[in-house]
Amino acid sequence: MTKSRVKKLKGGYVEGDYVLYWMQASQREEFNLALEFAVQCANDQEKPLVVFFSLYPDFPEANTRHFSFMLQGLQQTARTIQDRQIRFACSTGDPREIVLSIAKRASCVVFDKGYTHLCRKWRRSILKAIDAMVFEIEDNVVIPVRDASHKEEYGAATLRRKIMNVLPAYLEETRTVKLETHSLDLDLQMEELSLDDLEGALERLRADNKVPASSCFNGGTDNAKKLLADFIEYKLPAYHDLRNDPCKEYQSSLSPYLHFGQVSPIFVAQQVLKHPGPGTDAFIEELIVRRELSMNFVYYNQSYDSLDALPEWARSTLRDHAQDPRPYTYSLEELESSKTHDPYWNAAQTEMVITGKTHNYMRMYWGKKVIEWSPSVETAFDNLIYLNNKYELDGRDPNSYAGVLWCFGKHDRPWKERQIFGKIRYMNSSGLERKFDMKCYIERVSKLKQLSRDRPRRNNLIRE
Repeated sequence: MTKSRVKKLKGGYVEGDYVLYWMQASQREEFNLALEFAVQCANDQEKPLVVFFSLYPDFPEANTRHFSFMLQGLQQTARTIQDRQIRFACSTGDPREIVLSIAKRASCVVFDKGYTHLCRKWRRSILKAIDAMVFEIEDNVVIPVRDASHKEEYGAATLRRKIMNVLPAYLEETRTVKLETHSLDLDLQMEELSLDDLEGALERLRADNKVPASSCFNGGTDNAKKLLADFIEYKLPAYHDLRNDPCKEYQSSLSPYLHFGQVSPIFVAQQVLKHPGPGTDAFIEELIVRRELSMNFVYYNQSYDSLDALPEWARSTLRDHAQDPRPYTYSLEELESSKTHDPYWNAAQTEMVITGKTHNYMRMYWGKKVIEWSPSVETAFDNLIYLNNKYELDGRDPNSYAGVLWCFGKHDRPWKERQIFGKIRYMNSSGLERKFDMKCYIERVSKLKQLSRDRPRRNNLIRE
């Protein structure tokens, strides 16, 4: 493992009964560098290993859709970890309380790295109260954020140069370390949540069920790997030409799995790079440069979830046009119900509500139009974050915050000035019609809508 992935957060020695890996961001057994590091620590200390996951019922903006996808993944993760004779435990509650109670008996504690405010707050709070040695492993990016850059980058162009210069050194293989000390019978003296009954687990979480589980995507590493294999075989060769076409569906659909840490971006990059070509180059740009630009943004900019994160030119031009008349204005309720005059926008919103994932090009158009149809940019931003985080499986993610703010000029440059947008990049329906068969896209979403009505609880994975 590259040394920079490992950060020692606290020294000292406590005798302890076991090594603890608090799993939070990397919700997988396969290609989990934090897990393998914890196994090696346990072997070095000749102690058993506990992997613990805390399901937080009050996680901001989480609902049945998010929890269902997460639980599906955790069910597989728990099984494969226990197959390695490693003790896996899951419970509900505030991790700051539960992790600390388990950590009292630990000689060493391993974290995986989180980037958003809440995840970093949890880690700081737990770290402060732990007596044992603590390590943090950064393995949900290909290149650790501070290795890629020591500052917030202006855009993809500046980060790309830095990443591509060092990329080969970080495409490391992982090795599965065998745990040498029996762990399965450890008594953690706590109430655990069974992952055998997912419906029961959802009830325990008191999840908001106004947004049902996705009708198209199941969580879990196996499903992520199936999508990846399908993408490589059928879509990767033409990805550079067809990825933006909302009718062709040439995207990988891996973003929900990357968000929940159910698949490693290092593993994905390794598999794709076995097939060199222009499609691979375009995909690596999205997977590493663009995705890790969002990590850079969230890590270095504490205002990542507000309009304060915009560059000065974008804030200035939006202020200059704040009083421009809007041709249409829609309430949040109208937007959420897909009740606008624009059939393409309505289709994008409907796709999001039904599946939990909008085609990426339409997601950009979706955001741009809400700016145009809102009484203020502040209202537009609040409504976009609300809808994105409520319905998208990859909501509440660095990529999501960067994506929404991109619509307002983040990581972009000034364009020709126009009404409402000022110098912010503009998108319109005629541009969609000129580039794509939008009738095909509307028909595809209509079929998804009908399928959702016919089988509202369908859980099998649709192969695109």
